[in-house]
Amino acid sequence: MPEIVLINPRFEISYWGMEHALPFAGKKANLPVACLPLLAALTPSKYSVVIMDENVEPIDWERCGRAALVGMTGMSVQRFRMVEILKELKRRGVFVAVGGPWITVQEDYFGELADVIFVGEAEDTWPRFLREWEQGLHQIRYEQVEKTDMSKVPTPRFDLLKMNRYAFGSLQFSRGCPFQCEFCDIIVTFGRRPRVKAGAQVLAELDAIRATGTRIVFVVDDNLIGNKKVIKKVLEEVVAWQEKHNYYLTFFTEASIDLADDKELMDLMVRANFIATFIGIESPSEESLREAKKYQNVRTGGTLLEKVRRIQGAGMEVWCGMIMGFDNDDATIFDRQIEFIQNARIAFSMSGMLSAIPKTPLHERLAADGRLDYSDPCEYGTNVIPLMMSQEELRDGYLRVLKELYTPESYFSRTEDLFLDPTFEIGVTKAKFWLKHPRLMTHEVAFFLQSLGLFFRLMTQVPIAPLRAEYRRRLWRFLKVHRRPGIVLFYLFHMTMHYHAFRLAKDMASSESKLVNSF
Repeated sequence: MPEIVLINPRFEISYWGMEHALPFAGKKANLPVACLPLLAALTPSKYSVVIMDENVEPIDWERCGRAALVGMTGMSVQRFRMVEILKELKRRGVFVAVGGPWITVQEDYFGELADVIFVGEAEDTWPRFLREWEQGLHQIRYEQVEKTDMSKVPTPRFDLLKMNRYAFGSLQFSRGCPFQCEFCDIIVTFGRRPRVKAGAQVLAELDAIRATGTRIVFVVDDNLIGNKKVIKKVLEEVVAWQEKHNYYLTFFTEASIDLADDKELMDLMVRANFIATFIGIESPSEESLREAKKYQNVRTGGTLLEKVRRIQGAGMEVWCGMIMGFDNDDATIFDRQIEFIQNARIAFSMSGMLSAIPKTPLHERLAADGRLDYSDPCEYGTNVIPLMMSQEELRDGYLRVLKELYTPESYFSRTEDLFLDPTFEIGVTKAKFWLKHPRLMTHEVAFFLQSLGLFFRLMTQVPIAPLRAEYRRRLWRFLKVHRRPGIVLFYLFHMTMHYHAFRLAKDMASSESKLVNSF
């Protein structure tokens, strides 16, 4: 049987990569890329498919050399490694197909290293390519004319992934976003009309991910609530599935800030056991938000801070994306960003410098203004030349924000403001369900044992003695308010993420590690 190998290249160390935190959990990577198991499901059964994720295992070059075809995906932060892999595969005479976010926006980046490229979605073009390739009639570029009909997407081949090496699983409920943020490539790739899978499809994927033993899942939708009416119906089915399976899964996801305006939707998410959501807040500056056409963040219904508090009050933690370097940003933006994140009680902020992704409206505007840095990699971490500060000022301000946000005092101050509030309790729906079914309390025993193990590893593997002492002190303060093992484990996860962000900020500021922008 001919074999197709699908490769996900390793990432640079980054904020969401969790590289400094994963060893405490005994994991190799945070989560698997969603597209490769889906491509495997779209591949005819006459082929044997192998997924190689370089983030959890080395590439088997000999196997690649024997394969009939190698496919590779990759984001912008993976592009340099993609070039290295392509050169090695080319040396071995392998036929290579490349798709994914980066090639979609920068089609000529790999030149002749790729034999065929896929732009945008590939549910239609991948099977068509395989048919044409078998006949020796394939094209060198494929792009779907119509967006994928999500009601026809098959269940991904999660069984091909080494799931025990990942901290989380990944699922996709929908694609597309109704908004028009100037810097975002999501609407370039997936469009502005959100498309949602049918409830039966989602439940089949929940069953498939449950079969792998995975308990925590990131729903990778760029905006889960892009189509609120339809997603509510899907969430109702997810709630029923959770009750049927004793709340087996825990979810976190991405959504827009208008989630705060829909109590019914927040309640449904909490009932489905969503414990956290990532929000693209971007900036405390209304001028910068309007500049970026982030209009959903400046609508009536309360301030950004009030809306964040509303989501937290519903029972979900808020994580956020923040951007520095808009045209309306001067050097005061750095302190304003720090102040907002502290006041909002947001533990995890993916703070980064504005970056202009090819094919986005931002890229077109800045290219016309002559304000793009075309060096690759960019010396200052972003290709944007700011308007009201120098590139050096933007880079130095970015590094200062990271460093100050993740000092132990700053980080635990805002984290405790949220978690030591007795009314705030993550996973309360699952906890109440388990209380009604005492036999399920064995899960809490498992959480207790996992908490002990994680705390032991923090105390023995964190090399900085004052930091270990800080973690002990903070955990003791936390246990005075909350003792349920599930939430204790979640708080210990926050400690591991603090260590990761603390190390990342320190190493980049001292040039001990490569400067990596979060965007």
